[in-house]
Amino acid sequence: MQFSELGLSPKVLEAVEKAGFTTPTPIQAGAIPPALARKDVMGLAQTGSGKTAAFVLPMLSLLETGRARARIPRTLILEPTRELAAQVQEAFERIGQAHRLTVALLIGGVSFDDQAAKIDRGADVVIATPGRLLDHFERGKLLLTGVEMLVIDEADRMLDMGFIPDIERICKLLPFTRQTLFFSATMPPEIQRITNQFLHTPVRVEVSPPSSTAATIEQKLVKAPSDAKAKREALRQLLRSQTSVKNAIVFANRKTTVALLEVSLKRHGFNAAALHGDMDQSARLRTLASFRAGEITFLIASDVAARGLDIPEVSHVFNFDVPIHAEDYVHRVGRTGRAGREGHAFMLATNAEAKYVKAIEQLIRKTIPVDGSAAPVEDVREDGAEAPREDKSRRRRGGKSRSERPQAEAVKPHEETPREEKPREEKPREAKRREEKPREEKPREDRPREAKPRHDPQPPRRKESRDRRHSPSGDVPDSDSFHAGNMPAFLVRPVRSASN
Repeated sequence: MQFSELGLSPKVLEAVEKAGFTTPTPIQAGAIPPALARKDVMGLAQTGSGKTAAFVLPMLSLLETGRARARIPRTLILEPTRELAAQVQEAFERIGQAHRLTVALLIGGVSFDDQAAKIDRGADVVIATPGRLLDHFERGKLLLTGVEMLVIDEADRMLDMGFIPDIERICKLLPFTRQTLFFSATMPPEIQRITNQFLHTPVRVEVSPPSSTAATIEQKLVKAPSDAKAKREALRQLLRSQTSVKNAIVFANRKTTVALLEVSLKRHGFNAAALHGDMDQSARLRTLASFRAGEITFLIASDVAARGLDIPEVSHVFNFDVPIHAEDYVHRVGRTGRAGREGHAFMLATNAEAKYVKAIEQLIRKTIPVDGSAAPVEDVREDGAEAPREDKSRRRRGGKSRSERPQAEAVKPHEETPREEKPREEKPREAKRREEKPREEKPREDRPREAKPRHDPQPPRRKESRDRRHSPSGDVPDSDSFHAGNMPAFLVRPVRSASN
């Protein structure tokens, strides 16, 4: 089949011929005709099968009529990473030169105001990551009511990165009558739920079994030691043993491991550079450009940074760490052997990673052979058991190790060791304290108290004691006379004598 048989416009066919495309890939031949017919498409194909052109070419044909309005794009393409979004923009610039379409790239690490200014002038195509797209929408810089076509690329990677809630929100903001093109390399249950919810009677295009690797890729398993330093040395031996390396990608599971491998390989004379999520966008684009140009031989990357990179002539892929998720292995290996080319993939595995290797082999339905050309690793035996390590406690103390020391005889639980009870010896301080003269007790008051009469049923009032302090003679004054001296004259009653 030729591109002329797919129903593309003459202008697009001319651009395809200038780009050097001759024969469409299976995913392109199956997805382009229903996309031109305004039908929903669900494409399942492994990485490197030409999925980008499968939605770029029909989109160019459909955008030849019509005009974009300010802040209202006509088509929307969602990508999981910045690098993938930038690659799609490059595809539009390469194939759609004669169309003169306005393409807006909305990704992180780039000026927000510059992106908003481009949307204000009107964008035919918006290529975005979910987070930055929602930022523009929430600030009122973007309206999604005029989107005619939605493309969700690398949907399984969207699931791994936690973008599914954002995808659901974006789909609900778009018109119900839109056209949706959905592409993924694998089909987990969550992705199947999304397709059932937002696609309307889609045309299913499956060009290869799900979660499979290309037949042109030679895959090998290399045994590696558990020690991190020895494992890096095993990687360097493996890289030296492969003399046919043109350029290669070295994958690691963590960003810290990526940075450590970059320092290690550069120190031993390898032409290497790192690509991870902590780098700013300009540095990442410069590193990718240098790798494509052949200025960098070994690109060390994590899954997030390297997912979906369109570098057609990667000769080797080295997995320093076995991916925890088996689907990630399919995407890693898919960086090589693209478009029918020959590729080589090696995976270093320790004994602790054996369960992940088994899960990968079950997913791809293939047993990965052990590489015999790599340098042997002394720390791992042929049967898979680790060699005993040297006890470092012996080196530190200069004596015998823990295992060489005689162990004390264990005491049975029912046999108690008899204890000799000794009389308690008095401390010298206590003995000295005993020899001291006993302290004389002092009376509680310096002057003796007057005995209270037994016949007095009531104790003396506290008020009378206060009154005694106010009396010059110390005697308690009569209550009437005392109050009379402190009251106004008109309130004082005359004092009657006892005779009256």
